[in-house]
Amino acid sequence: MSLSTESDLKHTRSTDNEWVYHIPAFTSDMFETVVVATDGSESVSRAVECTLDLARRFDATVHALYVVDESHVDPLPEQLRDDVRNALDEQSSEAIDAIVEMNETLENPIELETAVRVGRPAKQIVGYVRDIDADGVAMGTRGRSGEHSFLLGSVAERVVRSCPVPVLTVRQLE
Repeated sequence: MSLSTESDLKHTRSTDNEWVYHIPAFTSDMFETVVVATDGSESVSRAVECTLDLARRFDATVHALYVVDESHVDPLPEQLRDDVRNALDEQSSEAIDAIVEMNETLENPIELETAVRVGRPAKQIVGYVRDIDADGVAMGTRGRSGEHSFLLGSVAERVVRSCPVPVLTVRQLE
C-alpha cells in the first residue's frame, strides 16, 4: 500500500510554525538507502543530523557523499593547480570525517558508507543516487559557493529539479 495523498498522513501541530507528521508503519521500508551530500560547510551540519535521524527511524543506510568541484581549478595558473587540488582533497576528507564522527557519537550509530566524487556537484550527486539506487537524498539549502543565494543554493536547486528520488533540503537555522 502506498500513500496517495497528504491526507493519508496524520499530522499535528507541535508549535506555531511546525507540523509533525506521523508516518504509518507500512512505510517503514520507504527509505533503505539515503544519500547525504556534503560540502563541509556549516549549513550542511543540520542536514546531516536530519539524515542520521531519518536513517535511525527507517533503519536505513546512509551514504555520505562529497563532490570535489574542480571547475575552478582549470582556469588557475599551472603552478597553483596542485596546491588547490590538495586543498580540495583535504577539504573532502574533513567533511566526510565530520559525518563519520557525528555518527560515532550516536548512542546507536547507523550503517554509514562514504564516497568522494570529482565533477560538477549536482550532476555527480544525481549520478551517485542512481548508481547506488538510493531511495532519497538530503542536503543543505546553501553551500560554500552560495551562502547568500535567495532560497536554494544552485546545487540544491539543480538536484531538486533533476533527481529521480525525493530530495530533502534542510536549511540552517539562524
